[in-house]
Amino acid sequence: MIKKEHVAAKIFRDLTWHFTGKDNELYLTFDDGPTPGITPWVLALLKEYDAKATFFCIGKNVKKYPEIYSQILNEGHSVGNHSYSHMKGWFTSNKRYVHNVKKAALFIDSNLFRPPYGKIRPKQVAGLKQDFKIIIWDVLTKDYNIKLDKEKCFKNILNRTDSGSIIVFHDTQKAEKNLKHVLPKVLKHYSDEGFVFNPIEFKQR
Repeated sequence: MIKKEHVAAKIFRDLTWHFTGKDNELYLTFDDGPTPGITPWVLALLKEYDAKATFFCIGKNVKKYPEIYSQILNEGHSVGNHSYSHMKGWFTSNKRYVHNVKKAALFIDSNLFRPPYGKIRPKQVAGLKQDFKIIIWDVLTKDYNIKLDKEKCFKNILNRTDSGSIIVFHDTQKAEKNLKHVLPKVLKHYSDEGFVFNPIEFKQR
């Protein structure tokens, strides 16, 4: 189901916000990496729970840290394009935005795309949807908010997550404090509840 706060889903019907009909399945996603020290930590923790996830990578980060990008793929996770330089669609011309995404595609071989900040214009969607499946989310952890109490971050996830949810974390230095507190608890809680963590299926372009 689509959460009430995602009224934009009624407008952007070409975007994926949630996976329906996926009983006891969750989709963990990680934005803005790869990041040395943090993305490998995430990968090691996921392996402990036999969990698979989807990493929406920044093109310039993949260019800088190709070995971590390769590790993500080698360990059976999915990858997605998150633009080359984390552009905000609302404040970028359509032509420049699409070009930035296609530049990232030189380093990220995937038909999945997530707009940075979740902000994208209808014409930008039109310019990308022929080549990409655009993935948003229905659970935003806000782990990047350094003022957010770690336990409140965890409880917010519990209150918003149900079968088929797409959950957004960030494998970044800014999110590290909350991420390292919350992700282990999320994996344990939902594993104990009988959920499985699956990657979002992607195709190489």
